[in-house]
Parts: sequence; C-alpha cells; structure tokens
Amino acid sequence: MNTAPLQGIKVIDFTEVQSGPSCTQMLAWLGAEVIKIERPGVGDATRKELQFNPDLPSYYFLQLNSDKKSIALDAKTPDGKQILTKLIKEADIFVENLHPGAMDKLGFSWEVVHQLNPKCIYGTIKGFPLSSKYKDLKAYEPIAQVTAAAASTTGWYEGEYNVPTQSGAALGDSNTGMHLLIGLLAALQQRNKTGEGCFVYQSMHNACLNLCRIKTRDQLTLDKIGYLTQFPQYPDGKFGDCVPRSGNIEGGGVLGWTYKCKPAGGYDSEIDANNYVYIILQREPKNFELACKGLGFEDWLTNPDFNTADARDKHKDEIYKRIGAWTADKTKFEVVEILSKYGVPVGPVLSTKEVMTDESLYDGNTLVNINQGGEIGEFVTVGCPFTMSNYQPNYGPCPDLGGNTDEILKDLGYTDEQIASFAQNGTTSPLKK
Repeated sequence: MNTAPLQGIKVIDFTEVQSGPSCTQMLAWLGAEVIKIERPGVGDATRKELQFNPDLPSYYFLQLNSDKKSIALDAKTPDGKQILTKLIKEADIFVENLHPGAMDKLGFSWEVVHQLNPKCIYGTIKGFPLSSKYKDLKAYEPIAQVTAAAASTTGWYEGEYNVPTQSGAALGDSNTGMHLLIGLLAALQQRNKTGEGCFVYQSMHNACLNLCRIKTRDQLTLDKIGYLTQFPQYPDGKFGDCVPRSGNIEGGGVLGWTYKCKPAGGYDSEIDANNYVYIILQREPKNFELACKGLGFEDWLTNPDFNTADARDKHKDEIYKRIGAWTADKTKFEVVEILSKYGVPVGPVLSTKEVMTDESLYDGNTLVNINQGGEIGEFVTVGCPFTMSNYQPNYGPCPDLGGNTDEILKDLGYTDEQIASFAQNGTTSPLKK
C-alpha cells in the first residue's frame, strides 16, 4: 500500500531560490507531484548561483529541488499564460514567492486563480505581513532577520563585535518554507471539510518572529522589572529599553555557556576553531549537585555564592572562568563523556564537516545521499526532518531545466505540433536571436 501522505496531490511550483523551493520540496517528499515552473534557458536563479562547476547546477539548487518535475515556461507569452491556466485548473496547490505585485501583474493573483479553480489552495511567501509598513519591500534572508528582532538579539554584548548579527540558520528562508508548509497542510485538511481552497499567506518576517518568541518574553520581563537575570549583563551591567545581545547564554533561565577545549584532532582543529563544548547548569538543587560532582566542584555546594540558582545568576563570570579552566585541557568529546554520566546537559560544538561525516546520521531522514547521476553523481542533503512510522520518503534526483516539458504538455492534451510551436515562439525555449 502506498502510504505517501500527499499521494494524488498536484502542486504548481512557481517559486525560486530557497524559501519557496524548500516548501515545495517537502511536499514532493511527502508524495505530491510537484511541477516546477522555470524560465526558458534560465531556470531557477540558484541553478547558476555558487556553482562548483560552471556547466552543472549548483548544490544550492540541488539541495532544494529533489523529486520535482521541471517545465520551461514563459508565463508572459499568450501561450504561456494558457498553459499555466491549464495547469492551475488541474492543481490542488499553487505556490509562488515572487516580489510583491509580480503575480498580480502577470495575471495570476489569488482572486484569478480562485476563479479558475475554486478547489486550488494558493500559497504565497512575501517579506512582510500585509499590515506592515514594509509590505512592499523585497526581502532576503538578512532583511527578514533584522526586521524581526532576530539580529538585534543575536551576537556579542560588549566590545568591538557588539553588533546585530544574523543567524547561520536560515530563519528567513527555509524556516519560512516550513511555516508555509504547515499552512498548506492545514488548508488541505480544511478543504476536506469545505470543498474549497483558501489563500495561505506566509511572510518571512512572521516566520522569523515566531522563532523569536522567547525574546518577546524577555521584552515583557524587561519592561516590567528593568533587568533580565539570565543575561550576562546581570547584575552589574546596565540594561536599556530593549532586549540586548546575550552572547551564548541558554536563554531559558538555566545557566548555559560555551567553553573552549583542546582540539581533538581530525576535523576538530585549531584552524577551524570549533573546539568548544556547551554546558548547562540546571537550577534544581539535585541536578546542580550532580553537576558539581561531575566537575569536581563540590565546594560550590556549601558556598552561598553558588549553592542557589539565584546566587549563581549573580556570579556568572566566576562560574564561566572556573568551568572554562576545567575544560581547557580536555577535548569537547572528553567533556561530554565525563559530564553526561552525571546527567548534565552537555554537547560538543560540531562543524558542518563533523556532522556530514557522522555515519549514524545517514538514517534515511537526517542526512541522505541523492544520486543525481551523470557528472554530479551522489550529493548529500538534509532529509525530511520528521519520521513517520508507516512512510519513508524516496529521495530522487533534481530535474534538468525543462526536463519534463514535453511530458507535462502532452498530459495537458497538447499535440506534437503545438509543442514544437511553443518551443519556436519563446514559450518553452528562448527565442533564437
């Protein structure tokens, strides 16, 4: 039995770069038929962005477009509009992430698509919510992060590097794609009840802001009492009106920090400078006692500067320095081995190389190898982030630009002669100069 959750669902993917393709790729991995619309002769911008070989699609494209079909189509030509209209009439979901106003100008707004196919769910990604004064701005990953309070609360809190810092995680791009995915899946379930598709609007700003929820919690607390006990600035530093940058604190009230270790060798080298470990001291007395035993700091249990959680909040620097001295002559892996036996929350700082060479993560979901064939061969990507007891995605290759054009057009009922004319008039192939 085919247990693919989205078997029989057809998706028209009018997206490019990262936020939209990350969403539609997940739809494909869940079993939907995803037809990617690409500009003839050009394709998705990421095909030629950050290439490792000028004659081959980049890993950027490959990691976001697995298991899709590609049709080369200029939706600005009369024939292109007709073809896109036919595709929409057969679709369950239409997804786009063009800049504000582009789809309206092209003639395929939500209102038009809904009239063409009332059952079709229309998903869109834009930079900002419609209520925002910035709603007409083009948005990239950093723009989403800086306008959603992510950057202002990330980074170091003193010195020359006390500047707003964007996260290495794609909070504005892939995170937005996953947020839109939630909305589309909810809309499919809603359609089962109503029989009608709806408009799902997801902004990059709101996706970022959703992940900054605890920072809004901190702002409420700061407004109320004027300080934040878990931050490095407490108790001696000054707080302004806004949630400050906080370095490497855990953020949830426990005392967490990153400590330097000696390099373990191999991929944990001095050059890459990832020889660090993250250690958390929990607030509960029993857990703190176990941590002290693991660290060999049992004198803290009778010292009033450290034996309560509130006292530890006021003596962070002393704690950081002593634990830092303890980790300095150990590798990050040795620290994990020692402290984990005492139930201390601890983890090594791992580089992308260390993660991607961990064979235990090639479990069919976490990391996967996709065989693209040809000169590219196999490449690694991040798989479906959740697992299902009765379904396993099939991770297939990415499509060539327009590689499914003829197949898709024939399915729509076009003849060989019509298909040839589309290629000649610029609808599915670039016009010859």
